[in-house]
Amino acid sequence: MLVKTAEFLTSNTKVDKLPAPTLPEYAFIGRSNVGKSSLINAMTNRKGLAKTSQTPGKTQLINHFVINGDWYLVDLPGYGFARTSKKNRAEWERFIRRYLTRRENLQCVFVLIDSRHEPQKIDLDFCCWLGENGLPFLLVFTKADKQSGVKSDQNIAKFRKALLSWFEEVPPHFLTSAETKQGTDEILSMIADINSRFEPPVIENN
Repeated sequence: MLVKTAEFLTSNTKVDKLPAPTLPEYAFIGRSNVGKSSLINAMTNRKGLAKTSQTPGKTQLINHFVINGDWYLVDLPGYGFARTSKKNRAEWERFIRRYLTRRENLQCVFVLIDSRHEPQKIDLDFCCWLGENGLPFLLVFTKADKQSGVKSDQNIAKFRKALLSWFEEVPPHFLTSAETKQGTDEILSMIADINSRFEPPVIENN
């Protein structure tokens, strides 16, 4: 898939205020310092589309972008460390989970994981929560350029093995780098394939 246009649409925390669910939608989420904004910018070839920051946890809203006029990319707040109060973190968790479980046109959640680290409990727990709620997800391992391919493969294998404690089958994964754009074409191809089968949800009039 060639990204021709990528435009910011809206930021929100309320599911009922989000854009009409008429286009297929893909959410990107991960720990607060996983490199999510950089990867989104690399995928879309737009350097400043998603706001990057040196401070983990800067994304605090549900950010919608419309890509090529025919699908939504959603940048969700990171889970884990953020310089804010426990009350605010709890509120973020609530609206993220509300969004994920109620958004009718959500096709897939891309869970971003730092390939430099061995399996982290917070990532595994989030994947398990998605599975328990019947939400389809794919694994995106980031920062491949920061270490050898062998080390990345070892950590990915450990993560997939850990997930098999909860899942009969582990979803596909991508190894990516925002710097070299490794893996971005594969993610876009997956989205294009899912888009080809998308049927808009029936919206009931009250």
